Amino acid sequence: MKALVLKRYGKPDQVTFADIPRPQPGPDELLVQVHAAGLNPVDNMIAKGLFKPVLPLQLPATMGSDLSGVVVEVGSRVTRFKPGDAVFASIFDLSGTGALAELARVPESAAAPKPANLDFVQAASIPMVGLTSWQALKERAQLKPGQKVFIPAGAGGIGTFAIQLAKYFGAKVGTTTSTGNIDLVRSLGADEVVDYKTHQFEDVLRNYDAVLGTVRGDAIEKSLRILKAGSTVVSLVGPPDAAFARARGMNFLMVLVFGLLSRKIIRLASRHGVAYSFLFVRPDGSRLAEIGGLLEAESIRPVIDKVFPFEQAKDALSYLGQGRAKGKVVVQMR
Repeated sequence: MKALVLKRYGKPDQVTFADIPRPQPGPDELLVQVHAAGLNPVDNMIAKGLFKPVLPLQLPATMGSDLSGVVVEVGSRVTRFKPGDAVFASIFDLSGTGALAELARVPESAAAPKPANLDFVQAASIPMVGLTSWQALKERAQLKPGQKVFIPAGAGGIGTFAIQLAKYFGAKVGTTTSTGNIDLVRSLGADEVVDYKTHQFEDVLRNYDAVLGTVRGDAIEKSLRILKAGSTVVSLVGPPDAAFARARGMNFLMVLVFGLLSRKIIRLASRHGVAYSFLFVRPDGSRLAEIGGLLEAESIRPVIDKVFPFEQAKDALSYLGQGRAKGKVVVQMR
C-alpha cells in the first residue's frame, strides 16, 4: 500500500512516498481504510527529530497521527466495532503505524464512531486538537464555569477548537490573532481578542485563571503577568518538565534534564503563585466519542483551512509548517 514515510530525521527530502506491506491488525486493533488524515504541527516536529528523546520511532515510519475512515478488518478481541463502521481516531504516540497511508492499524481503545453529521475530512480534523483541548482545559486546568482562560493563536488549529470547548465549559476566553482573523475567533466565542499586530496581550488582559500555552518563545513567561494567584499554565509547546519525564517512565538522567529545562519557567510561575505543567496528548477513544457527541449536537464545529489530495501530502506538511493556517489542514485519501 502507499504511505508517506519518514526515512531519516532532519531534512524535508527524507519524507517521501513508499509502497509498504499491508498492515495486519493485532487482537485489540482495527484495520482502517483511511479516507482523510488531519495534520498537526507535531508531525513536522517529529520529522525534524525534535521529539526523538521522548518519541522514538523505528525508521522508516509512516507519518501522521489523526485519521478518519472505514473499518475493513477487526482483531479477535475487538467488541465495539465491526467492518463497515466509520470511525475517527488519534494514533499519536502509538507504535506501529501512522495515519498518512491507505490503511492504518488503530487500537480499539483509540477509536470512536465518526460523528454522523461530519464528512471524513471534517472528522479527521478533530482528534488531536479535540483531545488536547479537553485534557488541558478540563483534566489539567480543571476549568470551571465563569473562569477566564487565555488561549493564544486563536485562529490556529488548536485555538479554533479550544476556544469553542472552553465556551462549552462555561468559561470566558481571551485570545490573540491577526487583524484579519478577529471576526473568525469572535464567531467561535472569544470574549477578549487582542490584535497582536497592534497590542501586547500582557498589557491588555488581566485576572485570568488559566493559560493554554500554544505559542513558542517567551509567550508563556509573558502570560504569567495576566494570571491570578492560584492559576494554572498548561503548556503544549514546552519546556517539558520532570513530572512529564517520570510519567513516561524515563530514566533518572532524562528526569534531571527535563527538570533543568523547565526550572526557569517553574520558578517564575511559582513567584506569581501559578502552577506550570507540560501536556503531551494521549489517545482516548472514549473521550473522543464524547467530543463526537458535542460535534453532532453542533456545540462545536470543525474549522478547516485547506484540504490537499494524498499525492500532495508533502505540500500539505510544508503549508502547515508556514504557521499561517486558519484552522486545520487535512489530507484527503478517498
